[in-house]
Amino acid sequence: MKTLQVDVAVIGSGTAGLTAHKAARLQGKRVVMIESGPYGTTCARVGCMPSKLLISAAEAAHAVAAAPGFGVHPGPVRIDGQQVMARVRSERDRFVGFVLDGVEAIADEEKLRGHARFIAPGKLQVDEHTIVEATSVVIATGSSPIVPPEWRAAGERVITSEAVFDWTDLPQSVAVVGSGVIGLELGQALARLGVRVTLFARGNKVAQLTDPLVLQSADEVLARELDIRFQTSVAKLARSEAGDAIALTSRNGEGEEKTEQFEYVLVAIGRSANVDKIGLEKAQIELDRHGVPLHDRHTMQCGKSAVFIAGDASDEIPLLPEAADQGRIAGENAARFPDVQPGLRRTALGVAFTDPQIVTLGASYQQLCVTHPGRFAIGAVSFDNQGRSRVMLQNQGLLRVYAEFGSRRFLGAEMIGPRAEHLGHLLAWACQAQLTVDAMLDMPFYHPVIEEGVRTALRELALHLEKNPDDVPECADCSPGV
Repeated sequence: MKTLQVDVAVIGSGTAGLTAHKAARLQGKRVVMIESGPYGTTCARVGCMPSKLLISAAEAAHAVAAAPGFGVHPGPVRIDGQQVMARVRSERDRFVGFVLDGVEAIADEEKLRGHARFIAPGKLQVDEHTIVEATSVVIATGSSPIVPPEWRAAGERVITSEAVFDWTDLPQSVAVVGSGVIGLELGQALARLGVRVTLFARGNKVAQLTDPLVLQSADEVLARELDIRFQTSVAKLARSEAGDAIALTSRNGEGEEKTEQFEYVLVAIGRSANVDKIGLEKAQIELDRHGVPLHDRHTMQCGKSAVFIAGDASDEIPLLPEAADQGRIAGENAARFPDVQPGLRRTALGVAFTDPQIVTLGASYQQLCVTHPGRFAIGAVSFDNQGRSRVMLQNQGLLRVYAEFGSRRFLGAEMIGPRAEHLGHLLAWACQAQLTVDAMLDMPFYHPVIEEGVRTALRELALHLEKNPDDVPECADCSPGV
């Protein structure tokens, strides 16, 4: 077994790992990046890019279906599932290829293949071939989809989103378990492509929403075209007698059970950080109850140690922009340890590419009910009769915006609405710039645009900020977890 001495060892070569490697390398340090799985980021291989390819195909099919509303009547629609999935796989491979080109450009001596685990602080063993002694270590091991063992025992037709993008054709039916971003995006896309889809949600929550009124709007809007069973859990999964389907037994809020058959069951109930098999007990760092290292989110340092963490492994926000930012901060601090400095953490921004899109930014409603009880005002706009939205026949959804009494500073927003990804970016920039509502209303608004809906919500917010906070009724749903 050989020994390798470096300044910084990075475990993982996803978005966070690649960014950490580059950040440390730019400071002139000796860096090695260790990877046990395939190269190519989660986003490119099985995440944001292939899912958007599937969603784009679904949007094309939906546009044809919606055309008669404008008086445009196309001919019969034929969805070629094999062609749809061929494009998804082809373009997915193209995106992965770009990542692989970047990995290939890294010097061979800075890459090490194999599974790394701590055998002591600052010392890693990679398989049975290399000991890596590092001044600092960055953990960027990513995350994996959660599948309960008893569900997995039902066979290979119980899948996660990662399996979807290797399909060569669209199935006849899919049960989606979970109403988070992944479940909603893929469930709606498959349904629009002609797949019989039923989505099972344990509660009433969808995606990342916490505002009860926006959540109510989202529930109603999405249920208009998608078979969503709220307050319904999965009681049992079993392979069919022929082996070509899964029998799913669900249980609703009244305790009533129903068994249905689906070609696949797509499990989308969350992801867990890949930190359980890297010997953290030997790293001498403190862990939380999930086994994730406790760390400072501004420096990504684990306690006072020379270990840093980034990306999905941190169990914070499993998004590519966050992974990149965390990777850069972790890599820079690992390189200059012990001179650890806080890095830039941007305003939170999350997008679910459903239709309408779901966006949250800045402080959420639930967070503000804890940090600013009785000290924040709310403005809102419904997209039901918003001008440009109605012109496009996309007039569904609700936007709620929040600001602080006294300072009038804009704090955040939650929404479901047309082209919300763009509204979300504008509002996230305003939030990070710490603009007041008055300053935001001074900005130009063209006509007719969806952004005029933002102005309507901000105008209502400004009026509410004029009131005494004591005159604003306490919200009934301000407790954490609502």
